[in-house]
Amino acid sequence: MTSAQTQQQTENFTNPGFSSVLGQQISTPHNCRHSQIHTQTGHIIKSGSAESLHMEVEGMEDEGPSSQSELPQSEDLHLVQQGSLHLESSAPVENVFVDKKAVDKLTEGLLSHYLPDLQNSKRALQELTQNQLILLDTLDQEVTKFRECNALLDLNSLFTEAKVYHNKLVNIRKEMIMLHEKTTKLKKRALKLQQLKQREALEKEQQREKELERERQLIAKPAKRT
Repeated sequence: MTSAQTQQQTENFTNPGFSSVLGQQISTPHNCRHSQIHTQTGHIIKSGSAESLHMEVEGMEDEGPSSQSELPQSEDLHLVQQGSLHLESSAPVENVFVDKKAVDKLTEGLLSHYLPDLQNSKRALQELTQNQLILLDTLDQEVTKFRECNALLDLNSLFTEAKVYHNKLVNIRKEMIMLHEKTTKLKKRALKLQQLKQREALEKEQQREKELERERQLIAKPAKRT
């Protein structure tokens, strides 16, 4: 394709009568693929969708193999893309009419399909969250208990002191038993000594009485007068 034809085709893209010119270019003796591109481009331009034209041209580019024999065709595709860019800036965007009932039905269908599973998932997540909160409270309580234990004295030292005091108590008990035995022996000895003293005192008293009786007998009695 010559530079004059390229410039002419570019002007045709910017011209409002691009559709009729494209129709005339379709009848020119090009290969079959080039004619298909112009036909689809004219159809897209008539519908007023510049973005669809760009997508169609890219789709046609992806379909063919990249070879040296199709270089003129790629130049035509490049020109079509440039023309679509001009049309995007000049062509007004059509307002798409959407049926509200259809939207509502589609919405209801989607909700009826996904909503039960979502609700089940929500309930499961709520239960899981509640269980996690309970577990966190339990862990906080356990941590508080451990902190209180750490705040107290060391348990090992307490057990060691308990053993020491237990041994001391055992020794004191032994000493008390020994003292009890000694006191018992002393009480028995004291009782024996008391009995012995009482016996000695009784013997002394009896001996004294005997001596007094003997003295009374030795005293001379006055003779009786006849």
